[in-house]
Amino acid sequence: MPAFDLTPVLIVVLALVMLVGLISLIIPVLPGLVIIWIAVLVYGVLTGFTLWSGVIFGLITILMVVGSLVDNITMGASAKVSGASWLVVGLSLLAGVVGSLLFPPLGGLIAALVIMFISEVIRLRDLRKAGSSTVNMALSFGLAVIIRFAMGLVMIGLWAVWLFLI
Repeated sequence: MPAFDLTPVLIVVLALVMLVGLISLIIPVLPGLVIIWIAVLVYGVLTGFTLWSGVIFGLITILMVVGSLVDNITMGASAKVSGASWLVVGLSLLAGVVGSLLFPPLGGLIAALVIMFISEVIRLRDLRKAGSSTVNMALSFGLAVIIRFAMGLVMIGLWAVWLFLI
């Protein structure tokens, strides 16, 4: 028995918030997975948690945490595989975090790629190899967007299961 009788308007508002989160996974302006997670949390707090809704919320939480880390992991791993040093990967990821904070929405990606390229040129003294590492990092960012978007869809799907079946 829900602790609070949700109105259809509130469910629509939460769904719209989740849609904003999903869109922000394509255009990285806001932390989309976190937005979706917060909307689900609000739903859970207002309706009350049961054993099964708690399990679903736990799965949604795991998806949010893993999805929030996936871009950093895939970008760093692909750059490392293409020959970049750990120092360069670390500098690039740090530049990405700082760039995201200072120049959203695309500042983080641009900063990470610029630092990757410049650092690799300095380290290798070879534009072609530096460009290869940088391109691999950019491609892995695209893959990360696809993965995060899929995770966002699964999170919303799990919420729909909770909403309609539990």
